[in-house]
Amino acid sequence: MRQPQPRSEPLIRNISDTARWVAVYRARETDRPDAVFRDPFARRLAGERGEQIANSMPLGRDNDWSMVTRTYLVDQFVADQVRQGVDMVINLAAGLDSRPYRMQLPPALRWIEIDLPEILDYKENILRDEKPVCSLERFRLDLSNLEARRALFSQLGSKARNVLVITEGLIIYLSADDVAALAQDLAAPPSFRSWVLDIASPGLLRMLTKRMAPQLQQAAPFKFAPTEGSDFFLRYGWKPADVRSLLKNAARLNRLPFLLRLIALLPESESFRRNRPWSGICLLSKSE
Repeated sequence: MRQPQPRSEPLIRNISDTARWVAVYRARETDRPDAVFRDPFARRLAGERGEQIANSMPLGRDNDWSMVTRTYLVDQFVADQVRQGVDMVINLAAGLDSRPYRMQLPPALRWIEIDLPEILDYKENILRDEKPVCSLERFRLDLSNLEARRALFSQLGSKARNVLVITEGLIIYLSADDVAALAQDLAAPPSFRSWVLDIASPGLLRMLTKRMAPQLQQAAPFKFAPTEGSDFFLRYGWKPADVRSLLKNAARLNRLPFLLRLIALLPESESFRRNRPWSGICLLSKSE
């Protein structure tokens, strides 16, 4: 029998590879007859490396519910904000997101993807024969380049009236200082009026760090889990407008294992959110 060849590089090389991992969860949900969303591009985007990463995670299929619910809730926020007049969506660290291809969006909506060249080049190659449902532009940029990102935010902000920013799966990998700086930069353009992000509690961060695969901990360690929750952003020009629990919504969508369904029945106080493993999707609005 032919033996598999050893890898010359780690399975997860950097944060960009986590996008392939997340695409696997979208593909698995799409395969369900009762799928809460469908992403016909996810399997191709994940590729073989995405499947290998997902299969190497210690939690295995037990973590599907959180990724699926995160995708579903961000979809809901995007749809709601577009109905309320958003004319531009800026997806930071867009990775392998396919919303401008799979969601029902108005053709006039401008959708902006910003990420590193390698991941966007890969996505463009996979989707080269597909047509987005709205106007789609991509900018290749390292978001750690403060001067370049501020210039791009200013440029984009001048071309829209009502901008929604998405940072799905990004800020947990940043330090608190980096998140604060990003929040301030996003608050600067007047047309940047809303922001959707996912956030974790300190309790969840401790649990994930213990269970994290060594390769993920080395390549893309989790860092950001503020004790104040979404109130962290108040001092940087943003206020929480809507916070939705992943656990509660996963229960509503019937995506939880049995034990977690029981835990989901418990009330979620501020103390619960701070001290226990908790995560949610937040809609922030610009402070007046």
